[in-house]
Amino acid sequence: MSSTPRLFVSHDLAEGKAIPLDDEQSNYLLRVLRLSAGAPVRVFNGRDGEWEAVIGEVQGKRASLVPERHARAQPTVAGSAPILLFAPVKKAQTDFIVEKATELGAARICPVLTERTQTRTVRLDRFRKIALEAAEQTERLDLPEIEDLAPLAAALDALAPGTQIVFCDEAGDDASVPWGGEAGRAGPIADVLPGLGEAPVAILIGPEGGFTPDERAWLRGRGDTHAVSLGPRILRAETAVVAALSVWQALKGDWRGGSGVSQS
Repeated sequence: MSSTPRLFVSHDLAEGKAIPLDDEQSNYLLRVLRLSAGAPVRVFNGRDGEWEAVIGEVQGKRASLVPERHARAQPTVAGSAPILLFAPVKKAQTDFIVEKATELGAARICPVLTERTQTRTVRLDRFRKIALEAAEQTERLDLPEIEDLAPLAAALDALAPGTQIVFCDEAGDDASVPWGGEAGRAGPIADVLPGLGEAPVAILIGPEGGFTPDERAWLRGRGDTHAVSLGPRILRAETAVVAALSVWQALKGDWRGGSGVSQS
């Protein structure tokens, strides 16, 4: 991995076209890293691939970057990466979910309200900052879209037609035993995902305590929704996010070949 600093910018990228940096980015390069004019920096914007740039003119506390060479093309397969829908949990764990979903290539990150969701407010500015930093550190060439908190039904209705919803269902059907026993348990995620073909996928992770029986029955009754199991152990919500996205990447994503550098 390159030790050259890497930044996301919103400006268009073109050879020789100077890009003004904001105060935070300028402070990071000039004061935290103690770089000066001419130092190399890598830059990306989610549209124009990655560019090798140098620090240009420095005026007071502000710096600019000058792209010099196009280093990586923007992938043309955007949209094949999964969408993550999850019920927010405690602050640190929710931050972890946003960070790891970005690292694991989620295209969109959508917090949802379920009947057992305990955290009912989110800070989108914080989520976006976490996702930006994770993308800069992990060689992504784009940022995931971060959606505002929405009721589960509304979030599912907002998905593009044809999207297949994979919901992690840890329960069985027998209400008389812990976690529903073995009857009615969902099939392993590794068996279900290949059967979805090339359809876009949204992975749904429930709250602490899981979905209510009514929610579970409603989800299982949808024609576009597939219950999956993440194994015999009951996982924490943040662990389930990492597990489900990892299996998706291994079976259908960019872990199947290539350079090893994610370009989701």
